[in-house]
Amino acid sequence: MPFFFVAMILVFWLFFIRPQSKKQKQQKLFIENLQKGDKVVTIAGIHGTVNKVNEDGTLSLEINPGSYIKIERSSISMEWTTQLNKPAVATPVKK
Repeated sequence: MPFFFVAMILVFWLFFIRPQSKKQKQQKLFIENLQKGDKVVTIAGIHGTVNKVNEDGTLSLEINPGSYIKIERSSISMEWTTQLNKPAVATPVKK
């Protein structure tokens, strides 16, 4: 019985806690490395380019030429931003 309990905790840690903490570390590193000129997508779906990284934990995001918004760094979506910046894959043309 104790072996089953320990095994259950181990499985829970391997499949839930460890991947989540790993993803949180990646997100934190991603947000810390944002710099001017990076193309990003917010969690609200707003696309823009980082214009300025402020010291108070915010970013100035250019959403249109000459249009800027101030957002929190934590509102940048790592998943959507990496998909936006992924190089295009050429699909073979069938003849």
